[in-house]
Amino acid sequence: MGKLIIEIPPISDKDCYYMQERYKPCFNYPLHKHDAFELNFVEHCAGARRIVGDSIETLGEYDLAFIGCNLEHVWEQHECKAGTIHEITIQMPANLFSDQWFGRRVMEPVKDMFDGAQVGIAFGMKAIMTVYDRLNTLAKSEPSFYAVQNMVSILYDLATSGDFHHLASSHYSHAEIPVTSRRIQVLKEYIDTHYSEEIRMETLSTMVNMTPNALSRFFKQRTNRSISNYINEVRIGQATLLLVSSNCTVVEISYKCGFNTISNFNRTFKAVKGLTPTEFKESYKKNAYLI
Repeated sequence: MGKLIIEIPPISDKDCYYMQERYKPCFNYPLHKHDAFELNFVEHCAGARRIVGDSIETLGEYDLAFIGCNLEHVWEQHECKAGTIHEITIQMPANLFSDQWFGRRVMEPVKDMFDGAQVGIAFGMKAIMTVYDRLNTLAKSEPSFYAVQNMVSILYDLATSGDFHHLASSHYSHAEIPVTSRRIQVLKEYIDTHYSEEIRMETLSTMVNMTPNALSRFFKQRTNRSISNYINEVRIGQATLLLVSSNCTVVEISYKCGFNTISNFNRTFKAVKGLTPTEFKESYKKNAYLI
């Protein structure tokens, strides 16, 4: 497949953001990434599809996503029938907020949102409607102190809305997810290293000196997912990387990622991604662009 477009955002060292508002008949810009954070709002996009890393989602009438630096993404036409699509894109430099500024208590929610953008964030309708008018106002504003104030208020309200979900898997985007428990850290490091092998519950429980039942409860309480689900997430994350960056067949990828049968791989992949491995590869491939 072709390489990604590496976009260079038109942001100078003295700018807080770059913004563009567009009314267009269709989505036609290929898969790309850039060294800037991006808040992208789209209206009249029902049936379109958003790809962020290894996340593929079909959209409703509105979409608002926050994309981290160097995370590939694209909005594709798919089944969108709208005559005119309204899009507002705000790109912010990676160093917009200093560590000292992010260290203030009042900014903790915004910092957490910027950290979460490593894997991409999509907001729900409640959050979108909360900032809808201000986004449209910002799109029509000349650069000024008050425009920046409006942008920061939008970021803060999105960060504190609680109405969002993360997109790409951390294993695909290589995002560092903080872990507060030493036992969980040991288990994750082992699974992340040995995902291609058979991983037995007895092996994991011995590593942290717990019974298998106690370990299952402990892991679920600390991570909000079962151990088997986490193992599948790691394996599928690695599989998506191979699907888009290698010439390996689906069967080869299945065994490289620890699945003992191709049917189990296909079933698990579709349960996690909503597409079969072949469908995922084709969807990603047609949005790539050779440079």
